[in-house]
Amino acid sequence: MRKIHVIGIGAGDPDQLTLQAVKALRSTDVFFVLDKGEVKSDLTRLRRDMLEAHMPEGASYRIVEARDPERDRGAGGAAYSPAVGDWRSARAGIYERLIAEELGEGQSGAFLVWGDPALYDSTIAILDEVLERGGVAFEYDVVPGISSVAALVARHRTGLNRVARPVQITTGRRLSEGFPEGVDDVVVMLDAHQAFRKYADQDIDIYWGAYIGTPDEILVSGPIAEAAPRIERLRAEARERKGWIMDTYLLRRHPGER
Repeated sequence: MRKIHVIGIGAGDPDQLTLQAVKALRSTDVFFVLDKGEVKSDLTRLRRDMLEAHMPEGASYRIVEARDPERDRGAGGAAYSPAVGDWRSARAGIYERLIAEELGEGQSGAFLVWGDPALYDSTIAILDEVLERGGVAFEYDVVPGISSVAALVARHRTGLNRVARPVQITTGRRLSEGFPEGVDDVVVMLDAHQAFRKYADQDIDIYWGAYIGTPDEILVSGPIAEAAPRIERLRAEARERKGWIMDTYLLRRHPGER
């Protein structure tokens, strides 16, 4: 039986890999990497750097790359979920081919997932879809990783929530529709349009980070009204320089603002 490891590799720092992740790496014969194009070649290089840092000298393994399918990022409203579904199905077709053609019986393959596979990642759902298709058989396990959320609050030396208070993780798309009800601590991911600017007139602090765990890491914190202009400038400069950006942030609303 073929075996697949879904390995959380942290937010970018090779030192963030857990011992469990390193053990899974060292038991892998073939690593599958989806290439997102020249603009995001840094992401592929970082994965290779992690393997070089943690695989024993002389270890025998292969890296197999495939092009990531394009996703309709302009789809909004009712079209958003179907667009994501189509993209996942396209990825499932690629995963199915890679496992069938590149992994022999009895061998182990691995997908290296940024952060933690359970948080805003589709690898588990895609592998389940591949199994449902019935074209290739395999077993898989999941190795948790240090998410960008955990790395963000660690770098800012704060916590996700306050005593006896809930915290919510959401997207920029949702935040633009309104601040979540019943919570004062909100983690926002996948925010291409900087929805936090909508709340600059409220007593809310922001803890923002981009390229967390990498040499390009940028951190900004403070009241939104003061921090927003700096974040906008740094974000624009970084995106222009690298061609892409991965960022996330925590919003902390002070009592009395609800």
